[in-house]
Amino acid sequence: MSPLAHIVALPVRGYRLLFSPWVGHGCRYQPTCSAYALEALERHGALRGSWLAARRVLSCHPWGGFGYDPVPGADPEFDARRRCKDHDHA
Repeated sequence: MSPLAHIVALPVRGYRLLFSPWVGHGCRYQPTCSAYALEALERHGALRGSWLAARRVLSCHPWGGFGYDPVPGADPEFDARRRCKDHDHA
């Protein structure tokens, strides 16, 4: 992880340490948003990783998504299926 990504990850790590135990484990997604954020920062760096994490957190509401949603590049088979599905709808 780049030095900037480490800095950006600090609030996520703080959330996981301090607030996550109190909030509960009712995440709509797998992996959880905080795990997704840390992996996105690791894989894609501070800028793109932050964008991916923010997009995920903003989709976490009753009318948003749910289920298995890995970080792009973490599951090549899932990425390929997603590309095919997106291409079919275009």
